[in-house]
Amino acid sequence: MRDFKDIDFDQPQPKPALTLQVWDILSIGVLLITACIGLYYLLVFMNPNIVVNPFSPQRLDARLVPTPTITPISMPPTWTPTATPYIPDTDTPLPTFTQIYTPTPFSLASPTQTLIPSATLKPSTTPKPSATPKSPYSAKVEYISSGKYRPEFGCNWLGVAGIVLDKNGAHHIYVNVLLVGTFDGQTINNITVSGTAPQYYGASGFEFQLGSKPLDSSKTLYLQLRDQGGMPLSENVYINTYSSCDKNMVFVTFRENK
Repeated sequence: MRDFKDIDFDQPQPKPALTLQVWDILSIGVLLITACIGLYYLLVFMNPNIVVNPFSPQRLDARLVPTPTITPISMPPTWTPTATPYIPDTDTPLPTFTQIYTPTPFSLASPTQTLIPSATLKPSTTPKPSATPKSPYSAKVEYISSGKYRPEFGCNWLGVAGIVLDKNGAHHIYVNVLLVGTFDGQTINNITVSGTAPQYYGASGFEFQLGSKPLDSSKTLYLQLRDQGGMPLSENVYINTYSSCDKNMVFVTFRENK
């Protein structure tokens, strides 16, 4: 055994050898993995379409269903819109009822002619005036409440309605019915056909609406029947209107004369 005095304290002692423990190895592995992950994200950030990126934009675009594109329809380059001028209709004057005149008898002898004394002349017979021919249809005018036929309007209605009957009392349809004159400062020149309002007045019913409130007027309007050729079938039937709700409908019954 060496003595204590033989030990040289001035001589440096040898250092123990470095050894890696398990935790040191694990720490180094974690650092390497972290470095690799950071490098991977850096590469993906710099180039998103890199092969190692499973969510690259190119792969996502390839999986999307293509969206149809709407192509707007455009007019040809030579198309130019043109305005169509408005030409108002020309009012055609309605034919008037022409009265049939009877022939007037006349004599060839002048008033100053000298008659032969021996000749005895019989007094001339004065012809009787012929009866004025009647129109084929006559009319009956009634002033009633519109509630009888059009209760849905109440008093908020004013107009003319009626029917056309033949000599047997049957409804006669497709006869022209005219309403002419002035009303409330307006010129009226309307035409309809019998049978256009059968749901209210019967098979030959017709109707003219003048307004939405009753007004007074006196013989400023008249009705007349005409055939399909425009020939009058009745005289001018002048009518009145009233501001009363009990008389806000003029009901006219045309009947063929026997």
